[in-house]
Amino acid sequence: MTVSEILEVIKSLQDDTTVAKNVKLKLDKIKEILSENKEMSIKVNKALQELEFTSEDVNVDQYTRGQIWNIVSLLEGLP
Repeated sequence: MTVSEILEVIKSLQDDTTVAKNVKLKLDKIKEILSENKEMSIKVNKALQELEFTSEDVNVDQYTRGQIWNIVSLLEGLP
């Protein structure tokens, strides 16, 4: 999987009307991080950290949390 494919997965989660606004804002930040002109490992680590904080929010519903962990798995699989 490539970064552009992961960005598409993030966009589809943002387009989901059941996802809370605060989660969508965090996903915007993650998209910005992944688009930075930095070394891939740095971008992935920053994005993973943001996703971890987001998934630990008690107000995030179970479905959204599962989708966030899916994105985490995709990022961890990047070379």
